[in-house]
Amino acid sequence: MASTHTSLHYHLVFSTKNREAWFAPSTRDRLHEYLGGLIRTEGGLAHAIGGTGDHVHVLAGLRPTHSLAQVVQRIKSVSSRWIHEEWRWVGFAWQEGYGAFTVSASSLEAVRAYVLNQEAHHRVKTFQEEYVEMLERGMVEYDAKYLW
Repeated sequence: MASTHTSLHYHLVFSTKNREAWFAPSTRDRLHEYLGGLIRTEGGLAHAIGGTGDHVHVLAGLRPTHSLAQVVQRIKSVSSRWIHEEWRWVGFAWQEGYGAFTVSASSLEAVRAYVLNQEAHHRVKTFQEEYVEMLERGMVEYDAKYLW
């Protein structure tokens, strides 16, 4: 084959430190727009960004040259700095770690709908319940004492 072709899409999930609800509905749109800009700055494609007061979901396409860990670290670091400068929220921080799940191109629309409808999803299940289900569906080994 004369060239390289990839389809690398990730569903990223990360929460605020101690799962504190920092993001009111009035601030979420700005945060999500900013996170989308960070993905684009990294050379990625932001398919969808959503969340609730205490966590964020990012559906993004990345290049094979990206280091997933570095991209997530920069997004969390730069957005934390922006939140402190923009909203002057003393004490705000992202929780250490994150979840990252690969998404097939054929599932992008379903995952996009899920990411954009977090409020509705969390009326039925808590974030903790859904996150554990995501880990189990993804066959990710975990120790429950280190989740929260």
